[in-house]
Amino acid sequence: MNYIVPSQTRIGHIHLKVSDIDKALNFYHNILGFQIMQRWGNHAAFISAGGYHHHIGLNTWHSKNAKPAPYNTPGLYHTAILYPTRKDLATILKRLIDADYPLTGASDHGVSEALYLNDPDENGVELYWDKPKEQWPFNEEGSLQMVSEPLDLKELLTELE
Repeated sequence: MNYIVPSQTRIGHIHLKVSDIDKALNFYHNILGFQIMQRWGNHAAFISAGGYHHHIGLNTWHSKNAKPAPYNTPGLYHTAILYPTRKDLATILKRLIDADYPLTGASDHGVSEALYLNDPDENGVELYWDKPKEQWPFNEEGSLQMVSEPLDLKELLTELE
């Protein structure tokens, strides 16, 4: 019999190798707003949303001052950070605009709306919110039909009005 992971299972945290803790914290803490839960000098930091012990670990143990990993090699494609509401996604978009931080893409996937960017070490980051399940696109057979359509950023920002 095939084992099926329990539905309550969640990804607890990610741990990223970074070249510089201060640069990484400028992005994850100062721009995205994650709370610093613990910092180990210039070697590691543990950051959180809502006071959890950590959602993201950052370290320079094997990567201090290193160049980003080559683009066309195996590894993490991106870290996806789920926001609770569309307004929260609009808020982080406004923070990125105000910080003049570049996006690499923005998509409506039918099930979610997403912003794509890279952190200072070229680690991919997806910032998104899930649409209500009743709005997800299913075909006649009941199969989910995700898409990648352009996301209207100006319309998204109207959430802040």
